[in-house]
Amino acid sequence: MPYFDMASSAPLHPVARQALLAALDEGWADPSRLYREGRRARLLLNASREAAAEAVGCRPDELVFTPSGTRAVYDGIAGALAGRRRAGRRLVVSAVEHSSVLHAAAAHEAGGGTVTEVPVDRMGRAAPDAYAAALRDAPDGVALACLQSANHEVGTLQPVAEAAEECAAAGVPLLVDAAQSLGWGPVEGNWSLLTASAHKWGGPAGVGLLAVRKGVRFRTVPPTDERESGRSPGFENLPAIVAAAASLRAVRAEAAAEAERLRGLVDRVRARVPELVPDVEVVGDPERRLPHLATFSCLYVDGEALLHELDRAEFSVSSGSSCTSSTLTPSHVLRAMEVLSEGNVRVSLPRGTAEAEVERFLEVLPGVVAQVRERLGAPKPAEAAVAPDPVPEPEVALVVDSLGKRCPIPVIELAKVIGQVPVGGVVVLLSDDEAARLDIPAWCEMRGQTYEGERTADRGVAYRVRRRA
Repeated sequence: MPYFDMASSAPLHPVARQALLAALDEGWADPSRLYREGRRARLLLNASREAAAEAVGCRPDELVFTPSGTRAVYDGIAGALAGRRRAGRRLVVSAVEHSSVLHAAAAHEAGGGTVTEVPVDRMGRAAPDAYAAALRDAPDGVALACLQSANHEVGTLQPVAEAAEECAAAGVPLLVDAAQSLGWGPVEGNWSLLTASAHKWGGPAGVGLLAVRKGVRFRTVPPTDERESGRSPGFENLPAIVAAAASLRAVRAEAAAEAERLRGLVDRVRARVPELVPDVEVVGDPERRLPHLATFSCLYVDGEALLHELDRAEFSVSSGSSCTSSTLTPSHVLRAMEVLSEGNVRVSLPRGTAEAEVERFLEVLPGVVAQVRERLGAPKPAEAAVAPDPVPEPEVALVVDSLGKRCPIPVIELAKVIGQVPVGGVVVLLSDDEAARLDIPAWCEMRGQTYEGERTADRGVAYRVRRRA
């Protein structure tokens, strides 16, 4: 069964498996003890730290191992904010950071701090000058800025080096979440702190990395102990750490060749899906992106149903659609990009993915999407046509009540009635589904209609769409 969800967790690399089994026999003792078994464990820990630091691009004494990538993010943000409390209490983050960064930001805000969220464009990219403006225009002192190296949902690479220059000029440290990119190469630029997670590159789960460069003011938030330079308390999971470091070195050795091969397969997915499936929006930067990840959204599709059908067809993929979320809200990444969220599919290919598996996915996908659309009563794909300039006539408004109906039903109902008003007429759609804020404007852009905005109604929101085609 093809597994196409490496962005969530990569299959265990063979080198990681070998190193883990060997370390279970050799690395079980306490590395802080002076007897023979403890010294042997210490040697393994030091060697792992040196290998990981080399891959990160920092000194070994700047890097500690944490129980997870999320823990590394929490500890890195909390420690930097505590160390620079005198400089200010403002935290700057991009709108598309991983949820761990946003959760840490929310906790900081709840504790009396302030947060500035830097917007992104439709490609999911935060502009360096937007970071510069956030630092320059902050009404109070900025303690820390955060910017991921690559987005986990759409694959867009972020301008870390440029943002780091802006941060350095403002005297603000930059924390980089490199979870998605570290297995493909080091993070460029003069970053100050860096976090990563081993299970993203084929290491075992339960190992994170936190690098803090010398000169960065950092104060670990208690409780602490003597392990990992006092920055990550608790007994080290040495076998997992050894496996994580060994697999990171192994995947880096393969990265260049595998990235080129997978990029070709992903290019095929990005090009072929819109040809094979009508009414699809491919999202994320087409050039500056991770080599193994492609994301697209399908109109008139329930994301959860689509993922279930693909699973039945033996493909494991993920989604940022609100239809697959218990909160019924689109992913914060798609929302920040203002792109279509319904029927969202993320394909992230693990190393070794065969060309035949991708071809079979492309063969299966059109039928699966058509099946889900038919089940939901979606309209048939319209033939492309150029509409003549509308003849002015009295405005006709048709009100459609979609209150209580969830993604993608409101958009389906809009598509079914738009032809009932003359060109120049208006459809007002009432909806209380959060996804409608993204999906109705996206539908208008894809179908050549005019989105005229929204207003608060008695219940929910009234979305106004004018027929142009």
